[in-house]
Amino acid sequence: MEKRVLIAGFGGQGVLLMGQLLSKAGMRENLEVCWMPSYGPEMRGGEANCGVVIADEPIGSPLVTEPDVAILMNRPSLDKFEPIIAPGGTLLYNSSLIDAEPARTDIMVYDVPCNDIAVKLGNARVANMVMLGAFNALAGLVSMESLLDALRETLGKGKERLIPINQQALAAGAESVA
Repeated sequence: MEKRVLIAGFGGQGVLLMGQLLSKAGMRENLEVCWMPSYGPEMRGGEANCGVVIADEPIGSPLVTEPDVAILMNRPSLDKFEPIIAPGGTLLYNSSLIDAEPARTDIMVYDVPCNDIAVKLGNARVANMVMLGAFNALAGLVSMESLLDALRETLGKGKERLIPINQQALAAGAESVA
């Protein structure tokens, strides 16, 4: 099993954090992982994306040039990355911010209203966790517990108070694609 995942959006949407958590969760489950971030010089608003490869055997290349799965958080990312998804692949897109329907008919497409769900939970900043929960529910690459452990590790002791809302967001995202 090897999955190549591309996660893209604007800087500030938590795109790199999603990839980092997925990678850390994979490591917790003794999988082979590779996380490769890419972002512009802007702190917020510029393009940010990362490739994540998760496998149960050694990974030949960390590059994600033809992703099995694309997680796209904004319209420019949809325009740029939809064409490179592998035929038969999967696209999850943030339908709260993307005002266009994906054009591909040879892939599975899931619209996840991440921002709308996050606002209903009371914190718009967890839209990325909503999307990560949706992705994980569909892909089943790692357990929810491994994702939560990775989140706890990443946030550290000083930000433990953020775990409950992020856990709710992961669960709501999973529920949105059930």
